Order: sequence, then C-alpha cells, then structure tokens
Amino acid sequence: MTISQTAATANAGARGKAFAPEYQGALGSLSVNSSLTEVLERGIRELRAAEAAGERAEVARCGLAVAEAYRRLGRVEDADRAWKASYRAARDAGDVGAMAWALWSGGTLARQRGALALAYRLLRLAAEAGERGGDVVVRGYSLAGLAETGRIQGDYQAVGELHEQLLAEARRRGEARHTVWALEGIAQMHRNTGSYDKALALFEEAAETADRADDRRGWAWALRGIADVVSVRDGDTERALRLLSEAEVVCRDMKLSSALAYNHKMRGNVLYRAGRYEEARVMYALALAEFREMEEPRGTALSRLGLAKSRARLGRDASETAAELAALRVTLDRIGLRHARDMVEKAAAELGVGPLPVSDGEGVR
Repeated sequence: MTISQTAATANAGARGKAFAPEYQGALGSLSVNSSLTEVLERGIRELRAAEAAGERAEVARCGLAVAEAYRRLGRVEDADRAWKASYRAARDAGDVGAMAWALWSGGTLARQRGALALAYRLLRLAAEAGERGGDVVVRGYSLAGLAETGRIQGDYQAVGELHEQLLAEARRRGEARHTVWALEGIAQMHRNTGSYDKALALFEEAAETADRADDRRGWAWALRGIADVVSVRDGDTERALRLLSEAEVVCRDMKLSSALAYNHKMRGNVLYRAGRYEEARVMYALALAEFREMEEPRGTALSRLGLAKSRARLGRDASETAAELAALRVTLDRIGLRHARDMVEKAAAELGVGPLPVSDGEGVR
C-alpha cells in the first residue's frame, strides 16, 4: 500500500466505519471484522503469489497481515518469523512505510510476550520510520503502542497525556478504531486508580463508537471493561456476566485467542468478587491454560494470581498461597508490571498471608 493508499483508507475510516490498516496490498479489502483464520489463509496465499512474482513490496504488505493473524491467534513463534520476513522484504524494496508497519507488528508482539524493553525499542523505530515515510497512520499506531506499553506497566503519569493526545488525533482524522482504542486505554487507567464513574463513561463511549463503526473487536474489549466496572463498583454480577457472554461470542467468531483468554480471566474476577470461588477457580484455570498455550506472560501471571486467590478461599494451605504469591511478585517484577505487582501485595493482605517470603521465582504452581 502506498502512502496515498494509506491516506485513502484513513479517509474511508473517517466516513464512520472502522478499517484495518494492517491489511494492505492485495489484502486491503479485508474487513476489520474478518476472522483471523480467513486473514491467515488468504494472507499466506497472496504472500506466496507475491514471492513467486518477485514483488518485494507486496511480499512485505501481505507478510504484515500474516504476522498479525499469527500474533492474534497466539502463534507467537510464527508471528515472530513473519514480521521479520515482512521487514526484510520492505527493506529490500526500499519501502519505508512497510518497514514501519513491520516494526510496529514486531513491537506489538514483543509487548504481548512480556519483552517490554524490546517493545519500546521496536515501536520507537516504527514511529520514526512512519514519520520518515510520511505514513501518519503507522506513526499513530506506533505511538499508541508505546502508550499502551507504558500503561500496562502502570506508568500512568508518563503516558496519560500521550493517550489523550492520540485520542484527539484519532477523533480529528475520524479513525473510529483508534478512537475506541484510546478511549479504552484512558478508561482502564481511571478504573485502576479508582475513578469508576469516569471509567464506566469512557468504556460505554468506546462501546457505542465501536458499534457505530462496526468494529466488533473493539466492541468486545469495551464490553469487557464495562463488565469489570459494573462488577467492582456496583456488585452487579449478573449484568457483568451477560456482557462478558456477549463479548465472548465475538471473540469466538473472529478467533480472537488473546481477547477470549482475557474475557475468561475477567469472568473469573467477576465470580471471585461475588464469592463464587469454585466457579472462579475453574475460569482462572481455563484462562491460565489459554495464556500458557499462546506464551502470553502477562495474562499467565494475572490468571495465576486469580487462581491462587480462589484456591486460598477454598481452603488451600496459607504457606502454599504465600509461596505462590511471592513467586508471582518476582515474575511481575521481571516483566515490569508495577500495577500488577501491587495487586499481589494487596492479595497477600486480603488473604492474611503477608508479609510474603522471599522467593526464587519458582514458587508453587
């Protein structure tokens, strides 16, 4: 996709519907709501055709879609090979914009795998390449990736302003999908700092925006956020579970492996808050298996935390719970997730098993 084509796609998004700028070249007609298996099958087919024709720029563009499909399906090793191959093809073609998109994909994958320092480096390079190549969309996506990396680390002061800036830019350009992303990120920061009313309003705005734009993925993530807030603020367990069930249908239809796992983890959270500890244990165990299958360390650690809390409520020995929490604290420190580390300390206090022992990081599984 040339710079002018990227701009044309952005203008199409400005007319009100969400678009997927990572689907480029021969794959540019794919919808943001295309199932990932469809994206992968068609992407591989078009990639092979471009390779046979010796069209390196098209190889890069098709390879990007393949990399993103693999990443979202949780096939991280395949995704790693695909984004690097896309970058090499873009470099051979002298296509700076395509190089930027490949770097963005690689940086997003690094964040998903818990390699946050690498994520920062690749996403900064992607933003710089996007600026050099004149592709405002990839530059915006890369800056958004940097903001999200900081947010999941809990560095809200550093990235809060960037989230607001990116929201304003997305609204100005009419990019519904990016607007939804920014609204959800800001909402999550408000939720995590206890501003539940603001968080709920923003998640609801994100859901409405995604619905109008036919962005099913963004809508599913927004429903998850709404479910979280109505559970923790209002204690409305049944509404939260209904919202998560609606979102789960989308996750399954589109084969959104990561989103589905996070949906299951949130269902565990809702059930735990309601005192339904055995049901929560089952959901946390399911989410844990899903995250481990896709080698997603953040989700794995958070599911382990929920599972440890549920088991403790069901009568697990306090020393075993303390050892598990201590191991999780080490894991979260290694990933660099400050907010999640605080959650471990709060869990220890809540369960009456603190202060936590020093752990070698292995703990009790």
